[in-house]
Order: sequence, then structure tokens, then C-alpha cells
Amino acid sequence: MKISFYGAAKRVTGSNFLVEHQNTKFLVDCGLFQGDKEANLENWNNFIFDPRDIDFVIVTHSHIDHIGRLPLLYKNGFRGKVYSTKPTKEFADIFLEDEYGILADFAKENNIEKLFDTSDILGISNQFESYDYYQEIAAKNNVKIKFYDAGHILGSAIVEVIVDNKTIIFSGDLGNPPVPILRDTDFIKKADYLILESTYGDRNHEPYKDRLLKLERIVEETCNNNGTLLIPAFAMERTQEIIYELNQLIKEGKVKNIPIFIDSPLAIKVTQSYRNFPTYFDKDALEWIKNNEDFFDFPELKFIKSSEESKKLDNLPGKKIIIAGSGMSTAGRILFHEKRYLSDPSTILLIVGYQAKGTLGRLLKEQTKQVIISGQNVTVRAKIEIIEAYSAHADLERLKYWVSKIEKPIEKIFLVHGEPEAQDNLMHRLQEEQGIDIYIPEFGETVEL
Repeated sequence: MKISFYGAAKRVTGSNFLVEHQNTKFLVDCGLFQGDKEANLENWNNFIFDPRDIDFVIVTHSHIDHIGRLPLLYKNGFRGKVYSTKPTKEFADIFLEDEYGILADFAKENNIEKLFDTSDILGISNQFESYDYYQEIAAKNNVKIKFYDAGHILGSAIVEVIVDNKTIIFSGDLGNPPVPILRDTDFIKKADYLILESTYGDRNHEPYKDRLLKLERIVEETCNNNGTLLIPAFAMERTQEIIYELNQLIKEGKVKNIPIFIDSPLAIKVTQSYRNFPTYFDKDALEWIKNNEDFFDFPELKFIKSSEESKKLDNLPGKKIIIAGSGMSTAGRILFHEKRYLSDPSTILLIVGYQAKGTLGRLLKEQTKQVIISGQNVTVRAKIEIIEAYSAHADLERLKYWVSKIEKPIEKIFLVHGEPEAQDNLMHRLQEEQGIDIYIPEFGETVEL
């Protein structure tokens, strides 16, 4: 048995792992590379393997860096099943449709062919076969699959694969509990081999209790300045968590009389789809539902659907909160608001998620004072705030703790989904503290298990 690392190797995005055993070949994830122009162009490279030879695909969750090249896989001849959780299937349909427009625009700007067509999105959607957590899935040639709750986004999964009595665990993206709405990340009892994410392997987030206090302070400062709070937020999970917590602050009387605008058609679709999966919610969210309360519906909250409504926000006087995509400020309506408001010193830009190298979000996080947005030079006078605790990824201590719960011995851990500094730090900490054999694969490398 062998595994090849065709994405998320010494980088965060582009999740794609090929497992081969006897006459069976299957993928875990098939995601987009994200970041600067060079990274985006990598998505047009041919697959290193022949998609027609792949028997099936397992998807950990619906983020585009885990599913974004599935339509291309279908376009190039893949016709096997795609195994996922039920929420992942619904959200994948939404995200792939949205990403199609972004990729089509990128192709036009760079005078290249579209990566795939809408027929390929429909084609791959029809290949999905979805399951709940903890159901055993019998795939081809006695490969057994089971999903556990990763606590990263709704429907996200840790994947257990059993082949010839060997257990391979793909962590996917592990969550950062406790967070609103989601249940805590499951612990895994056994793993012969572990493919482990390492996005935050070199740092720790603020304590969860501090993030709500910090959000409250930032909103208060926005109100005192009669300014604008901009939050570039991923349409999935981050937006819903922030809505949930703003509602909580309003209910407790800690935030008053500030309009909150969700300016993201994608986030609106996702938020509506959340209501279809209450059985995946945590106890607190279920208590809201039991009391006939909707944490996505309160007087201060308004969903902005049309581009005309969105443009009007830039001329709306007074204090306000605008939550818009994309989360790394690479596309979407947040760019128009950043172009308008970043030069205003009464503005606060709140960063609440991972920012890949080469993105505008990364530049802003690094306090760059001159940026280019849609071809226009913008001087950044806004205050930049960061709440790492809003990250949907486990931090260093959580990753170590999660690994410590797995029965030893683990034959080997492969670190993926991380920049080199984070991976090196996590590798040394796990080796020193838990005595586990750790390996950091290169892109395109094949390893015998």
C-alpha cells in the first residue's frame, strides 16, 4: 500500500492524496490551490494520475481547497463514487457553483480556457453518495470507510480508512472547540498511520472566552467612533459563528443599536442550508431551536442580496458592521468595501481566519499600509484587528492533545496542510513530547506504508 501527496504538501491548500492498494486507487479530497496568481494557475496543471483510473473519492469537507478540482476530475474521465457526509454534499453543490464564476473570471483575465464547465459540476454532483457520522461504508475491494466529526465546519469529517487490517486516519481540518453551533471534535482511538493537518502547528489561539470579550470591545469601539467594522469572513462557518455571537451580545444587552449587514449571496445560501441539518448542531444551538428562537434572525441583522443594495452600503452614514466574503479578501464584495473604507481611520478591519500567502488578507494582517484593490492604490488608515480564536483550525496545543488521545503505537504521522514553519514546529514538539515518528512529505512524493 502506498500514498502519494499531490496537494497540501508543505502548503495549506490543494488537498489531494492518492492511496493505492493492490488493484484499488482512491483519492482523499481533490481541492483547489489558493493564494497568489501563481498558485491559482497551478489548478490548470494536469493531474499527475489518470482520473479514469480512480475508483472512488472520499471528501473530508466542503471547503473549496478540499473539493474545488472535483469537477475537473469528472471532466477528465472520473466516474466513481464520491463519499461524503450529508451536509458536505449540499454545501459542495453551493460552493462549486459559486467558485465556477470566480474561476471563469480568472480564466478570462489570463486568456486561458475555463477550468471546467457547469455540466462538470452537475456530473460530479451526481456521483456523490452521502452518509451520517459513524456509519460504516463498504467501498470497493474491501476498503472500509467511516466518518467522525472533525468539528471544523458543519459536516466536516475525520476519515477512517481500513485496508487489510491497517487503519489510516485522515484528519481533514480539525476544529477549534468550543465554538457556537458545532459539536466538539471527535477523538480517534486507533491509527496505524495518521495524515495530520498542521495549519496552526506553530501557534496557539486566544482562549475561547476571550474572543467574545474582544469582539464586544471592537464593536464598542466602532460605535464610539461612529465608524464601520469590516469583517472579511468565509461564507461557511465563520459568518454563521459571528452572527450567532453578535446575536448573543445583543440579547445580553452588551451591543446596542448597530446595524449588521451580511453582504454575501454565498453566505446567505449557506446560512439558509444550515437550517436543514439541526441534528449536526451542538446542545446550545439545539436549545435555541427548542425555545423557537432563530439565531440567524434578529432585528439588527439584514441580509444584502443584490449588488445594488451592496453599493448603497458604501454611502450609508453612521456606525455599522459589514460581514462579506471572501475570507482572504481575494474576491467578492468585501473588496469593494475595503476599497471604500480602508483609508478611513474610523474603520476597523477584523481578520477572523487563516490568510494564505499572496492574498490581500495576508498583506492587511501584516499591517501593509499601501495595497492595490481592483487596480486602485489604497492607503490603509483603518485599524487592523485579529482574533485568532475565530480560526476553525485546531492550534498547536489542541493538535498535540488530539494526537495524545490516539492509542500508541502510531507507526507514522505525515504532516500536511501547513506552511513549513508550522510543520517543523509541530513535528519537533510531537517527537519530543510523544515520541512519534513524523514525516513531512514533498509535493508529488509517494510513500510506501
